[in-house]
Amino acid sequence: MRILYVEDEKLLADAVIHLLEKADISVDWASDGEEGLRLAKKPVYDALVLDIMLPKMSGLEILEIIRKQGIKTPVIMLSALSEVEDKVKGLEIGADDYLGKPFKTSELIARLKALSRRPALQNSKTLKFADLTFDLDNRTVNDIELTEKEAEILEMLLKSGEKTVQKDYILAHVWGADMLAEDNYVEVYMSYLRKKLKSLGSKVKIKTIRGLGYKLTCSES
Repeated sequence: MRILYVEDEKLLADAVIHLLEKADISVDWASDGEEGLRLAKKPVYDALVLDIMLPKMSGLEILEIIRKQGIKTPVIMLSALSEVEDKVKGLEIGADDYLGKPFKTSELIARLKALSRRPALQNSKTLKFADLTFDLDNRTVNDIELTEKEAEILEMLLKSGEKTVQKDYILAHVWGADMLAEDNYVEVYMSYLRKKLKSLGSKVKIKTIRGLGYKLTCSES
């Protein structure tokens, strides 16, 4: 599991991250709301843990923006505030869970694992983009079988829609800690996927954004 943890108290963040990583949960950390929002838009996280009170932008603002953009990554809100209305507001705009501060990291870990098992988080067993339908269970696109890495890459692109997915993120997410993986691995697999989309007669193309990464586009003609 890989999560984004947005918390401005560094000492607290360091302690929590240490325990999360001992539980085999990979953590990216942001110390303010603007950086948190930038990272939260990346299609690489299994869950987001957002403090409400943050510099530059609140956790509630981050949550509201990503939900309006159709990002469905599960979110746990953290807050030292005791007011019921803060909890209600977070849940109303799309939070999946709420944890009051101070909290035990063991409880956060349990809630993260519960979210990852919750079938409701997967609103559909398919991802759709234009004329493509990706089956999340069978790892097929329009009933065409994909290799494991092809499926992981296409899932990332589909979840991102027409937003660019950075090449480095694809490399890290698909190949992880494999020190033998190189940048051109991504290019090779993009070539494989392009050939499969072409064989399907799909209007969807994988566009290379030079110096940045890749995104899906759809031609109507």
